[in-house]
Amino acid sequence: MARSGRHLARRCAVQALYQWQMTGQDKEQIIETFIENENLNGKHQDYFLSLINFIPNHVDQIDALIAPHLDRDQEKVDLIEQAILRLGAYELRYDKSIPTNVVIDEAIDLAKTFGSEQGYRYVNGVLDKVAREVRET
Repeated sequence: MARSGRHLARRCAVQALYQWQMTGQDKEQIIETFIENENLNGKHQDYFLSLINFIPNHVDQIDALIAPHLDRDQEKVDLIEQAILRLGAYELRYDKSIPTNVVIDEAIDLAKTFGSEQGYRYVNGVLDKVAREVRET
């Protein structure tokens, strides 16, 4: 299943981004832990690494894509939902090879798994607006 490997990479990336946001821990240390513990290998490990190396290094640009579509200050957005939004906004803006519906469906799935009870609706609404802004329809 093509989806399962990328899905695992995204799932690990959201958890790693959450840990990075919560602790301020060095991302290299976080990466090492995830690669050892989550059976990430091959192209899925490469995708995980690309996410974790890009998103924290470009968080200001990614947050600038998200911020206009939030109904509150970004600091007040739940941290796990913030990690999912950052991942989704990154994929929408910087990886055009992934169809818009796949990016949003994956983000919704991650929000249902890790977010608050209705968090997936918020993630869906924000990423839908980001997609309209950064992608051709």
